[in-house]
Amino acid sequence: MKIAIYSRGLDASLENPLVYLLNELVKYNIEIVVYRQLPQLYHLPNELKSIISTFQFSEELMPDIDCLISLGGDGTMLDAVALVKDKNIPILGVNIGRLGFLANINKDELSLAVDAIINRTYTIDKRSLIHVDANVGLFNDAPFALNEFAILKRDTSPMIKIHTYLNGEFLNTFWADGLLVSTPTGSTGYNMSCNGPIVFPDASNFIITPIAPHNLNVRSIVVSDSNIISFEIEGRAEQFICALDARREIVNKEVQLAVKKEDFYINIIRLNEGSFLSTLRNKLTWGMDKRN
Repeated sequence: MKIAIYSRGLDASLENPLVYLLNELVKYNIEIVVYRQLPQLYHLPNELKSIISTFQFSEELMPDIDCLISLGGDGTMLDAVALVKDKNIPILGVNIGRLGFLANINKDELSLAVDAIINRTYTIDKRSLIHVDANVGLFNDAPFALNEFAILKRDTSPMIKIHTYLNGEFLNTFWADGLLVSTPTGSTGYNMSCNGPIVFPDASNFIITPIAPHNLNVRSIVVSDSNIISFEIEGRAEQFICALDARREIVNKEVQLAVKKEDFYINIIRLNEGSFLSTLRNKLTWGMDKRN
């Protein structure tokens, strides 16, 4: 078995979960590949350094990797998605951050998680992605996102007008600070913060949600993810922001944009004790009522 480990970085003042995880994996004689910066940032015992190899780029993640473990928060998990791409490598998210909605395995469950990987006693959740096309090069070789695609005004510039089309048919013009197109996975993120609806992860939908719209009668709309959604932007500013999850690019308002469902899925490992509903209740306190 071969396992990769990715992290943006860990708090060196706390007990290092990387060393603990490596020691757990060594017990099973697993081949370990670690993100290149981690051994440089953190002191690893020589006996661990001698048995690990490293990677830095997506191209170095071979298809024979059985699992990629993401150590961090949800942002780290999104980075891991951009690394894995279409390699079909399952991702297990261990929460070292705060909320941990995607990376919902706590660091004190590391031993349990390793045992589940070894014995394959886990569930794979297939998550759909959103893909962006443009008439200029955007987002290099990773023009996809697990959570959402966003069109945003720049800084303190006035609101923008976002003309939106479904398969070429006019949907609406949104006068707003921006517009989100979220996947079901992303419905509990930025979309929810903008009063968009929560959608179950296995739904085949996109959620279109305006950001601070200047209309009382404009709300989110849920559409099938078989649609191609295209946009034309107007505004006093010459540029606006395009975002895929945490990655952003500044583009001119003349750029032609469209989003669609990505051709591949991302596989997320879930321990059998967890579920989407339990995560909603425990992480977002959904339905919490002292009368219950």
